[in-house]
Amino acid sequence: MSANLPDSSREWHLVARPHGWPKAEDFALREAPVTAPAEGRVLVRNLHFSVDPYMRGRMNDVKSYTPPFELDQPMDGGAVGEVVASNAEGFEAGDHVLHGLGWREYASVPAKHAVKVDASLAPLSAYLGVLGMTGLTAYAGLFDVASFKEGDAVFVSGAAGAVGSQVGQMAKLKGASRVIGSAGSDEKVELLVEEYGFDAAFNYKNGPVAEQLRKAAPDGIDVYFDNVGGEHLEAAISSFNVHGRATICGMISQYNETDPTPAPRNLALVIGKRLRLQGMLVADHSDLKEQFVQEVAGWLNSGELKYRETVVEGIENGFEAFLGLLRGENTGKMIVSLG
Repeated sequence: MSANLPDSSREWHLVARPHGWPKAEDFALREAPVTAPAEGRVLVRNLHFSVDPYMRGRMNDVKSYTPPFELDQPMDGGAVGEVVASNAEGFEAGDHVLHGLGWREYASVPAKHAVKVDASLAPLSAYLGVLGMTGLTAYAGLFDVASFKEGDAVFVSGAAGAVGSQVGQMAKLKGASRVIGSAGSDEKVELLVEEYGFDAAFNYKNGPVAEQLRKAAPDGIDVYFDNVGGEHLEAAISSFNVHGRATICGMISQYNETDPTPAPRNLALVIGKRLRLQGMLVADHSDLKEQFVQEVAGWLNSGELKYRETVVEGIENGFEAFLGLLRGENTGKMIVSLG
């Protein structure tokens, strides 16, 4: 047991449920005591934690696939850190672990919910992104949910984000005939083509998505990976070839809306084109994890798969990092680093 534990650490609490866009007053950074871990637990000093779009839904008090955040309690999410004290067999001080108690400096984690990670194989933050839930989402969503096959033309919305950038590259590595991405700035569009190897990309702010997609994919698309929803989904339906498949992973364009948003106005095309639109949750695909890690680690080692992170330093900037994510200010995975 370490004798150098701090008396307290800081953690983010949700103190009010946001209406529309989250505001600073909906959150509070509070002090909490740090104590030695109880039996079967490890005390972890978090080094990095993840902020993700799905967390916006957990701020609403509605029934969903995952429970809402409780008010006046620490929020949670993916984190990676160093064990500083252990009261659990198999873990020692100095081990690096991945766990689900982010948004705080120190976390008392049940050992059964902590997974050792190797900092010599990849940067620790990568286990929150390309080698973690983000990467598995891209892998399972493309190959399992969308039933990707060699020769498919693939469209990815939010393609410069953590998931979208991996989807596009994985599709290219597996023989896509054409990969198209949308992003929110000209700089991100250039990144998609020049660094990630997309065949075409466009800035959705520069004109109607449907028009830009038709130009980028004149022969139509077979697979759509949806991170945005709304206008993007409607455009994809219009451009789908017969038997097209969509993985509905996220709809970030709607997360902060206070009024109901219209469904795509062309849903009738689903019938004649015999389309398949399927939602996905990464938790349903844990059986692919070993295969995913093996294949993706190989691509990373060979340099065939590239990734980026947007790192925000300091726990005090956790809320701003989350807000920046919702605004699309990140390129790749958004990470809060605690040093």
